Amino acid sequence: IGGTSAKVSDGPIPRLVIRTLENKSFEPNLETRYTNYLRREFSSGSGAQVVPDSEAADLVLTGQILSVEVPTLSFSLTPTPGSQTGAATTLESRAEVTVVVKIEETRTKKLIWTQISKGSSEFYITPDLQFNRVLQNRALEQAGRFAAEDLASRFLLHLESGGGAKPAAEASPTVPPAQ
Repeated sequence: IGGTSAKVSDGPIPRLVIRTLENKSFEPNLETRYTNYLRREFSSGSGAQVVPDSEAADLVLTGQILSVEVPTLSFSLTPTPGSQTGAATTLESRAEVTVVVKIEETRTKKLIWTQISKGSSEFYITPDLQFNRVLQNRALEQAGRFAAEDLASRFLLHLESGGGAKPAAEASPTVPPAQ
């Protein structure tokens, strides 16, 4: 559809190391989970081969979890006897995460690509506080997966559009001699 053929990558696939994200949010223990989501998504659909830290790589991905927010989406205002204002009860919330990543060449430390991504997921609030935390954790996990999917697909688009992430052996083109 559209009349263009899919571009096939010339040369070898770049090898990518994904380092553990730095957590700058106030939500604890997200960095390992979110890094694993990035590794899973980048290995399946980014156009790069994800390798462990111990292996040689052409590119390195580093990043940060910038923020986690849980705003209220809907609430109910229940009147209380003797008061006109009443009490507000949250019915639904959203977990929003903001992640920034950058990819550099390992040899030259040249910045190849940088991107900010935001993932979100909604959840309902129940009268049970412990269950609400479980629902919020699930929403945070889903938001992290959405952000990882977004980043991997954007990096694939960057590679397919000729975004300069070729291995170092191919990065320096040879200039034909002058005649």
